[in-house]
Amino acid sequence: MLQDEIEQPLSLSMDPYTGTWTKATAAHLLKRTLFGPTNQQILDAVGAGMNATVASLLQIPAIGVPLAYDPAETVVPMGTTWVNAVYPSNATAAAATQNARLKSLGAWMVERVNTENDTIAEKICLFWHNHFGVSYTSDPRANYNYLMLLRQHALGDIKQLIKDVTIDPAMLIFLNGGSNNLYSPNENYARELLELFTIGKGPQIGPGDYTNYTEDDVAAGAKILTGYLVQGLLSDTETTTSSIFTSLLHDSSNKQLSAHFGNAVINNNGADEYSDYIDIIFQQAAVANYLSTKLYRYFVNYDITSTVQTDVISVMAQTMIDNNYMVLPVLDQLFKSQHFYDVAMKGAIIRGPLEMMMGMLNATSSAPNFDLATNSDMYLAMYWYSQTMGQELGLPPSVAGWPAYYQAPAFSKLWLNSTTIKTRFDISTYITVFTGLPVNGENFKINLLGFLNALSVPSNATVVIDDMVDVFFPKGATVGDKFVLKNILHGGLGDAEWQLQYNNYIADSGNTTLSDPIALRVGLVLNTLFKMPQFQTI
Repeated sequence: MLQDEIEQPLSLSMDPYTGTWTKATAAHLLKRTLFGPTNQQILDAVGAGMNATVASLLQIPAIGVPLAYDPAETVVPMGTTWVNAVYPSNATAAAATQNARLKSLGAWMVERVNTENDTIAEKICLFWHNHFGVSYTSDPRANYNYLMLLRQHALGDIKQLIKDVTIDPAMLIFLNGGSNNLYSPNENYARELLELFTIGKGPQIGPGDYTNYTEDDVAAGAKILTGYLVQGLLSDTETTTSSIFTSLLHDSSNKQLSAHFGNAVINNNGADEYSDYIDIIFQQAAVANYLSTKLYRYFVNYDITSTVQTDVISVMAQTMIDNNYMVLPVLDQLFKSQHFYDVAMKGAIIRGPLEMMMGMLNATSSAPNFDLATNSDMYLAMYWYSQTMGQELGLPPSVAGWPAYYQAPAFSKLWLNSTTIKTRFDISTYITVFTGLPVNGENFKINLLGFLNALSVPSNATVVIDDMVDVFFPKGATVGDKFVLKNILHGGLGDAEWQLQYNNYIADSGNTTLSDPIALRVGLVLNTLFKMPQFQTI
């Protein structure tokens, strides 16, 4: 059991955490902000301390671009990017290129998560990807630009993010904003802007009147948002997609909002009118409360009591308002709070499909290391495994995102059923004790020896199991569970035999007669550990 896993009174304080900074507290922080921290990352966080670790996590580093790897891509050379390239003028070739780029984009999305390093970037980008619930357009360039927009603002100004997403080609296509015009107002985006993206609906309090807005506000919003079109989709002349404002298609009348928005009137302001409207929306305190609730549910716990709402989320919301809707100060406060490190919060969230797969791979420093095409197809295979388990990147099932992030009362428990559990177990077996995931004549499995050698004292069976539990289980393990795992590690021959076998292997590490049995034992332990209930949570 980790050092601080003892019964403690539940704290709802957002005051700075003043308890002992241990491997357990550091591990909890990293498991919630990364997809799969390694043992060394956890130890480094212990050494750095809470403040320095949080500061290091709250960064969005630069990343690479998707690369062409499928021969169907005929516009750019293999190994270069297509994100600002045209399409072939021939329809058949254009369709093949489109498919090749979709494959490249899917592989890139998974690769980003597998190579996340020491920042919250991928976790918070997935949060926004779910928050807006946009599905792929037909043009991978538009999808790439949209994903990079989310990344650009991931820890920044939420109001500006909302403004930019509103007129982004991917959103204009997804919620029919590109066909919303003076002559045929479309309410799809106007409704979701209020209900899902900013202020939340709340209980109905009258005919067409909800806690935070009215149906008339939705209708007014649709008129405000008229006039934007999308150009460049699958173009053989334009190198990217873009949105353009057409004044002739814009409703130039004055728009009256309800008392929920102070009876504000949005005057005609052409291409900037949508921005004026969003400014009005963000003047309402309910926006900060709604967004803080979603951040809390994603990073802390889906179970939000009235006390949590009052003592925790309201504090986050005020911090958000005080910092002009910047994300970073809110998460900085949350990750340094007494409440975040409550024992009750650990293991409260079921791992999603990506968290499950990368919890195995990232924590063991395992990544494909073949040629570009094989690596990409490996990542594409992981993409489809995630889809099989209920989470297909780029294609949330609805505008609300994946149900496990919002659907009461089950929330993250929705990731688990008889089918998805079997898939989880099958993947675990393939990458630990079988030959690995087969792609293009190659097999990818966990870096078993590399993982073992990076543990604190690999020759000590007790320490090996302790480290594994620290890395993979949010609340430690029982003495009985550790006994089972250690017995698998040394094959029932005792700690001394494990030490002897490991030292023999280290003395002649290139000898597969010595290394293969060690790798097999580690794989058997991990396969068992990954199928335990404790691993399914973070």
